[in-house]
Formats: sequence, structure tokens, C-alpha cells
Amino acid sequence: MSNDQSAMNELHWLIDMVQTIEVGLVVLDRHYNIQLWNGFMENHSGVSPNSIKGQNLFTRFPDLPATWLKQKMESVFMLKNRAFISWEQRPYVFQFKNYRPITGRADYMYQNVTLLPLASLTGQVTHISVIIYDVTDIAINKLQLKAANEQLERLSQTDGLTQLHNRRHWQECLDHEYDIYARYSGMASLVMIDIDNFKHINDSYGHVAGDKVIQHIAHLLSQSLRETDCAGRYGGEEFAVVLPKTSGADAMYFTERLREKIAASVILYESLKISVTVSLGVCEIGSHITSSSSWISCSDKALYEAKQKGRNCSVLHTSTTAKKISQT
Repeated sequence: MSNDQSAMNELHWLIDMVQTIEVGLVVLDRHYNIQLWNGFMENHSGVSPNSIKGQNLFTRFPDLPATWLKQKMESVFMLKNRAFISWEQRPYVFQFKNYRPITGRADYMYQNVTLLPLASLTGQVTHISVIIYDVTDIAINKLQLKAANEQLERLSQTDGLTQLHNRRHWQECLDHEYDIYARYSGMASLVMIDIDNFKHINDSYGHVAGDKVIQHIAHLLSQSLRETDCAGRYGGEEFAVVLPKTSGADAMYFTERLREKIAASVILYESLKISVTVSLGVCEIGSHITSSSSWISCSDKALYEAKQKGRNCSVLHTSTTAKKISQT
């Protein structure tokens, strides 16, 4: 076989590989006119190489992120260095539909894209190659794993019965708020909530009914929170709420509204109608609070006083005294 025939065969094989390889290959000139458009691109775009050759990429595909992509391509032309676009940076450059059965839930093909400078024999970068890899399977698996990990993280922070923060995660919120106070001063209040006569509810109606009551209180508490507030189940029938940027007086307004809402509500369990009340202790952070545990202790004292004064009330603790603000 002559050298010419051998070269022709190699060229034929090369062209055959370019057309059949399972990645997208596009070659553009300096003005972004399409010089090569392989079989992968044809299959996914529905546009044949013959009909597209010589056309401007951005005119032909107006949905492309033109400004952003041209900036990437210009740096390849100017710096003569390759550039890489990850699906995590941008899910796709070409909006190709996803037809892979494994990842059928993805609407579009996730893509990694490499931009390569192509030099002429004289060393000038005259063209750029765009290589598109279908990474839908990898992307979907990674996204599903991320979602599963986030779900596990949420579960590890959540009390199963009430869907509020569990004690461990709530304690982290409290410590964080105390650290903010210790560093920058500022204002915050802590509320401890206890269901009145809860043992009587369990003894009279059973533990399933007791769980329903706990869930009911947690639901009403959740409805009363701002986005920045952090509520948790502190113990069996006890709840705790960190109220950032909230004075003791404002916290009392919060507790009284919640107390009244709970007292006015009825829990339906089987054929029973159960009514409950709560007692609440409030402590505004200040110089008398030296740690997050002393903040809890201060709120607990106010809660204890609320119980002593007849239950179904809110008590505000100060550095000198504890005052009952209101009572039914």
C-alpha cells in the first residue's frame, strides 16, 4: 500500500471515528461559523452537518448563552489555553433532550464541555473545538445523593414526633445565638414552654392521646414562628424557642398570643375533645447571662414561677426579679 493510500485510510478512519464517537464535536472558526458538526450533534439536535456547515453558531442557536459562552471562547482564542465547563457550573450549554432510560426523570442532557484551541501549521489559533460530553447519569446520581444526604441531615436535626428541631440541634441554635451576643451584644430572648398537667392527660387518655397533644402544641408553635426563630422539643412535653433580635417585652407578646391560641384550641382524639394549657418562661439575654446554660436556667426559673402562680401564664425573668405579666 502506498503512503498516499495509507494516509487516505487513516483520514477515512479518523472521519469515521469523529462521526460515530459518543461525544459531541463542533469546530468553529474565528467568527464562530460552524466548520464541523459530528453525528452526535446531528442525532441530538436534529440538524445535519451539510445543512449547518458555514452557518454562525449563535445565529443558528439563539437559545445559547451567547455573551457568557463567547467570553469563554475568546479567552481560548487569546490565551491559547483550553477551557472546561462543568455541568455543576451550568447544567448544559446545548439544550438537548434527555433520552437515556436510566435517568428518564431529567428533562435535558447534563453536559460537561471542553473548549480546545486549534492551531494552523503556522501556530496561529484559527479555530476552536467544542467537545460535549453527556454526563446525565453521573449528574443525576450525584444530585440524588446530595438530596438524600440533605434529607438525612434534616432527619438528624428533627424530632420525629413534632417535626421541630431535636434537642441537640436546638442547643446548637442557642449556642450560636449566645455567641453572637457575647461577640456583638445585641438582643435576643429565650422562651421555655411546658404543657400543664401533662401527666394527667397521659393517665386519663393514654400515651397516644398524649402524643397527639404534643403534636398539636408543636403545630401551633410552628405557625407562630418567624423565619429567624428556632424552636425545638426540649424534653417530653417541654419546648424551647430562641427569638433573635427580640426584647423580653416583645417575647412576652409572642408567648401571650401563643398561650391564648393554645388555650382556645381543642384536640380531637377518637371521640374525645381534649383542651390543654401551657406555662411559659421568658428570659431576655443580658449581662447577667454568662453562658447558654445560664440562659436556660434563667428561663427555667421563670417557667417554674409560672407553674407556681397557677399555670396558663407567661412570666418574664429579669436580673433582679421575675414578674408575671399576665394570667387567665
